[in-house]
Amino acid sequence: MRLNYEATGPADAPVVLLGASLGATQAMWAPQVDVLAKRYRVVAFDHRGHGKSDVPLGPYSIDDLGGDVVELLDTLEVDQASYVGISLGGAVGLWLAQNAAERFHRFALLCPPANPAENAQMWADRAAQVRAEGTQSITDATLGRWFLPEFTEVAPVRQMLLDTPDEGYAACCEALGSTNLLPGLADITAPVLLITTDGDTSIPPETVVPLAAQIPGAHLEIIENAAHLVTYSHPDVINPLLLTHLG
Repeated sequence: MRLNYEATGPADAPVVLLGASLGATQAMWAPQVDVLAKRYRVVAFDHRGHGKSDVPLGPYSIDDLGGDVVELLDTLEVDQASYVGISLGGAVGLWLAQNAAERFHRFALLCPPANPAENAQMWADRAAQVRAEGTQSITDATLGRWFLPEFTEVAPVRQMLLDTPDEGYAACCEALGSTNLLPGLADITAPVLLITTDGDTSIPPETVVPLAAQIPGAHLEIIENAAHLVTYSHPDVINPLLLTHLG
């Protein structure tokens, strides 16, 4: 599987991978890349089915999405990296922490869905809608969940959603609809930073907060007056937390 990625920062610096949200590309990390790249080799990638990555026919699984990231490390000839992921990227991070722990130093996981299979029918319905009507049919509702009304700088993110291949988006919905990462949380050994927000209606904070007690040693931050795509809307809050955790 060929994942599209952009690498920024010193070639000999520690590597940090950035995994995006469902319906977004590596470009959503623009508010973080320049800051992180002063200290790290930052590799922001597009999940399969997104951006300029390959778009195989679905359904996909979380094993597929996580395995793609391990394969990317192999392609980059990187033995170990740290990982930052939001939303779908956060779920992939939880999978990596459980299934490829030897390849990662630490994780920062923002608004991660740990058991999206609990709402399997919703994901199946959304996949069917996007296959039938395109991503434009879900864009306005998605932006309404991702940002509070007062945040208006959404045009680039809107375009990412509109440009996401319909099959890639739908197949990733199906991956989420078959994913339950709760059973393996207690086995995670890497340092984990969990971030949620008080206004997230996509992955509500009450589904993220309990994870901090289930992942050994996890550190939890709850961001106030923010919605789902908090990396994009609140980089002034998120970036210092990432720098502190990544070390």
